[in-house]
Amino acid sequence: MARDLQGKREMSDTGKEHHYTENVQDHLKQVESLLQKHALVEAVVHRQEIPREDRHALVDTLLHKQNLAELREKLSSLHPADIAYILEALPIEQRLLVWDLVKADRDGEILIEVSDAVRESLIATMSREELREAAEQLDTDEIADLAPDLPQAVMRDVFKSLSIDEREQLRAAMSYPEDSVGALMDFSMIQVREDVTLETVSRYLRRFDELPDHTDQVFVVNRDDRFKGVLPINLIVVNEPEMIVGSLMLADTITLHPDDKADQAAQAFERYDLVSAPVVDEDGKLIGRVTVNVVLDFIRTESESDVLNLAGLREEEDIFASVWKSAQNRWAWLALNLCTAFFASRVIGSFEGTIEKFVALATLMPIVAGIAGNSANQTTTIIIRSLALGQITQGNARRLMLKELAIGGFNGLLWGGIAGLFAYFLYHSIALGVVMTGAMLLNLLVGAFVGMSIPLVMQKIGRDPAIGSSVMITAITDSGGFFIFLGLATIFLI
Repeated sequence: MARDLQGKREMSDTGKEHHYTENVQDHLKQVESLLQKHALVEAVVHRQEIPREDRHALVDTLLHKQNLAELREKLSSLHPADIAYILEALPIEQRLLVWDLVKADRDGEILIEVSDAVRESLIATMSREELREAAEQLDTDEIADLAPDLPQAVMRDVFKSLSIDEREQLRAAMSYPEDSVGALMDFSMIQVREDVTLETVSRYLRRFDELPDHTDQVFVVNRDDRFKGVLPINLIVVNEPEMIVGSLMLADTITLHPDDKADQAAQAFERYDLVSAPVVDEDGKLIGRVTVNVVLDFIRTESESDVLNLAGLREEEDIFASVWKSAQNRWAWLALNLCTAFFASRVIGSFEGTIEKFVALATLMPIVAGIAGNSANQTTTIIIRSLALGQITQGNARRLMLKELAIGGFNGLLWGGIAGLFAYFLYHSIALGVVMTGAMLLNLLVGAFVGMSIPLVMQKIGRDPAIGSSVMITAITDSGGFFIFLGLATIFLI
């Protein structure tokens, strides 16, 4: 699955800048309106009793010269990221119609921007030649992002079209795991030697038609390409031309390594307000850079992934995918949930005698399970966020566990006491109120324990802490709550 980590490209045509200030929702509404007009005219033509050949000619005349031409013009004025958003928001038939209207020289940029699920539907409609041309529009790091979705035959064609240096860059980019700095790295950077003057650097920069996106600094290396420091662009402007780069460069700067975790790099960008950062190998040689736009996309992608994982979804889903495909995406955790629900029903079934004698227990059980489940999910959310920020270590995990148990105990006494009073006033039974309070207390303690344990265990075994946490917590707090509540009722009420 391709990594949706590539940052949004900067606008190269300043003459179109006013188009990008509009809300992307407005663009979507305008495209939908044009598509509706297209569908309406097409429907009218097809209802006419005219020969099939003449009908096609009439459709071509009416549509291509009017609505579709207007739609094509609208799309040509939009940023690739806006087109990607529009494609994701359209049903399959309309999406493919819009995709056919997009200029061929922008296919690659748009494919990088769309979500993985939508990208799959677009690539399925493209020929081998179209895919090769789309990939050739991109930089090597962008091709690496797209590579997992491309057929092997297309990738072979792309490799043949690249220069030797570009092939090596592509191989390097594809060799790193998705969650590493190497996967975020790009090779579009400016490096200068430490022994040259600012005047030389300025002349060198003026040779570029445009600087790489997010160039806030140039990277300083020695004759062996070993990284020495960075030279902010503003220092080049405000200092005398005869100054030597080595005397002005900042040697004490943040450096990244390709095997570092991407989330650690994201934290560094946030903590130190970085725009770009150099990537060096184990020998200290400069091999690439990471920019803030890619980091922001990584953070967004991780956040979306966490939301899906918490809900037990296997992968990102195209909202307009077929019913069959969407259902398959949701099966895994639904199957697990069904198993846990059957287990919970057997827990209840083992206390049938108790429930028969005290029917009120059936109405109070969901309260015990529901409150504990909500509390556990709150704990899990806090723990997953802390794990993502690297704030939980072996040294403080035990202390955090005791804190969460204390919070669970306090909430259990408070809200359990309120629930116990509620049960007493409803059913006029002191014993039932005490059982309700005790069950709430114990199940909130269980919820606090599992709410912290599940993410920690998932991380320890190398899995995403968010995967299925909500489903597992609900299963445990439901079954545990029923067992505790009915067990206490059996002991104290029978």
